[in-house]
Amino acid sequence: MRETLILLPGWGLDGALLQPLAQALGGDMQVQVSALPRLSSAAAADWLDELDTRLPHDCWLAGWSLGGMLAAALAARRGERCRGLITLASNACFVASATWPTAMPAQTYAAFYEGCQENAGATLKRFAMLCAQGCADTRGLSRQLQNHLPSSDEPSLLAGLRLLASLDNRAALAAFTGPQLHLLAEQDALVPAAAGDALLALLPTGEVDVLEDCGHAFVLDQADALAALMLDFIREAKDV
Repeated sequence: MRETLILLPGWGLDGALLQPLAQALGGDMQVQVSALPRLSSAAAADWLDELDTRLPHDCWLAGWSLGGMLAAALAARRGERCRGLITLASNACFVASATWPTAMPAQTYAAFYEGCQENAGATLKRFAMLCAQGCADTRGLSRQLQNHLPSSDEPSLLAGLRLLASLDNRAALAAFTGPQLHLLAEQDALVPAAAGDALLALLPTGEVDVLEDCGHAFVLDQADALAALMLDFIREAKDV
């Protein structure tokens, strides 16, 4: 029987962005791209409750950016009812602190949040440019990403940003004993690749790899390469 894998998108971009990756995975797996909750609450428990109710059990959980952080938290909640975890351009903590410095500086995050409050549309376009930064065709990829910006839903967008700032998955990553793979992008403007060593130190078992010459939007720019790494990891996990 084929494995089932759930793919969760990131903040500010719709799930259709992940379809090329889902297609690259789909020959070997049953892949489902699932939208993030659209909530005005920024409480992690509310987001996880909805995902836990909606998503099938006994499957692999994977996600990009915020989706990866939610996948990690849900994997820890489910424990043995989760087959494994894969995160893409995702950190244990999105905003830097004294105890987790390899993340977005707090001042940068605060300015981004304020910009989203004042003009969500302009902030989303800037976000698309940041996602494309570091990839081979930054301008072309940025235009592609702008086709995946959501319809205006400012309360949910702001709640998602607050959730990003509050989520701390260090305990979750350390607690989940199933297979874990965390893939980072070398030129990521939002999640520093330097977080890789700190992530690896948290894991009871698992792998952390950094893809060269790409940025945060490597889920679109490097879909085939990501799919190959993910499928190899899942096959190895099944053989253990």
